[in-house]
Amino acid sequence: MKVSETIKKGILEVICLSYILLFVYAAVSKILDFENFQVQLGQSPLLSAFASWVSWGVPIIEILIALTLLIPRYRLVGLFAAFSLMIMFTTYIIIILNYSSSIPCSCGGILENLDWTEHLVFNILFVLLAFTGIMLLLFNPKNVASKNHYNRTFGTVSITLLSSIAVVVIIYLLSEDITHHRNNFIRRFPHHPITKINELDLKHPSFYIAGIEKNKVYLGNYEAPLHVIVIDIGLQTQKSYVIRLSKSNLPFRSVQVRVQSPYFYLMDGTVPTIFRGNLIDWKANLSMYGKVYFTKAEPLDSKTFVMRAISSKNHENILGTITITDTIKVRLASQLLEKQIDGIFDTDGNLIYNEQLKKVLYTYYYRNEYLVCDDSLNLVLRGHTIDTISRAQIKVAHIQSKNQSKLSAPPIIVNKRTATFGNYLFVHAGLMGRYETEEMWDKSSIIDVYDFMKNTYLFSFYVPNLLDQKMTDFRIVEDVFVALYDHSIVTYKIRTHAYEPKGFKILHTP
Repeated sequence: MKVSETIKKGILEVICLSYILLFVYAAVSKILDFENFQVQLGQSPLLSAFASWVSWGVPIIEILIALTLLIPRYRLVGLFAAFSLMIMFTTYIIIILNYSSSIPCSCGGILENLDWTEHLVFNILFVLLAFTGIMLLLFNPKNVASKNHYNRTFGTVSITLLSSIAVVVIIYLLSEDITHHRNNFIRRFPHHPITKINELDLKHPSFYIAGIEKNKVYLGNYEAPLHVIVIDIGLQTQKSYVIRLSKSNLPFRSVQVRVQSPYFYLMDGTVPTIFRGNLIDWKANLSMYGKVYFTKAEPLDSKTFVMRAISSKNHENILGTITITDTIKVRLASQLLEKQIDGIFDTDGNLIYNEQLKKVLYTYYYRNEYLVCDDSLNLVLRGHTIDTISRAQIKVAHIQSKNQSKLSAPPIIVNKRTATFGNYLFVHAGLMGRYETEEMWDKSSIIDVYDFMKNTYLFSFYVPNLLDQKMTDFRIVEDVFVALYDHSIVTYKIRTHAYEPKGFKILHTP
């Protein structure tokens, strides 16, 4: 019996020492590389919403447990705490492997060299060690007064097991809800969500994407407004075209080309004028001239356009539609754009049209909000991006001598460019989120993806710079992401379960 007790004591000492070494090493590693640890937690699909307090709480708890295991009087408490914490870690890994849309990086230290399955086996081993230590202490007659006391303590082990699992499951459910619906500016980056397909050198800058369809990309040129390049989606062939206008002696100042097959449109809201032509011969006939001034416009179909203009009543931005038939019909939707400061700069933003769902989307530049409307400009919903800036951070100065208003300080841009396909909204982010590194921000552009019909944030991904040049424009068609740079165009394949553009066909109205 004496030998048996000696062996038990030796086994217990080894278990406690193993846990002390594990927790002290893990805690010190997290503290020494705290910023990286916090960034990794911020990218975790389970803990991202709670990364701030978890990043501090876990190493502190690990150190406290190690201290209790050093003192024989408190070892039973320490082993229960270690058992509970390892159950939580194990449950976390099981959820990550089976229920998460993305698998994050490990939390650093020596365990970073283990893959998640190996990490799971390692954790289960330590769970069994803690359970063994607890049983060794409970089998000690000095600590167990009766059989009923043993049963109660064994019941405590079961309760500890179930409650530890429940805590992690609850955190996971809460984190998912907060991340997707009440995000506090923590982005979620799946592993390798985009893969480069092809790259094409355009030789010259000043291009923009005028339109996209399943097999073609149409590029307009700011410096040569009548020139269009058509490139196949595989970036293998390209053709150049020159638009021929039925009336060319107009005072153009801000020409934009838009392609919506089988037609293309040339528009300049400062003239104002709209031309329409066929993609077969690239000849454009005048559809509207001198009727409606606008600052932005997008074709809804061959006869109807959504536009942003300056209201003649209050001189503020306003959305509306132009319908061109035998007459020009204009319908304004004054209730859509909400003034915060001046009604011009604070309501500036991106205007795009979703052909698959027949929805108009307007995303503000300087606040975390976007509008979803039907093609008659009836408001469907007001959505929010994950940025926390809900009020435009701009300063506007009015120059009396010129009767002009200008931005008197650099504005904080929340949302840059946008694109859409299916029920997804892609936003080129203007601000760095929590737990993100400046290095990645400098080397790439960040795209945030939303399900705009559900007003839900889904995930984000990096689009790498090309020869130190950031992306200047982008579009999406099905699972292909097309990025435009100063001198090049690059296509990427979107590969993540969080993005499933199934069942959508690009609809064109003749």
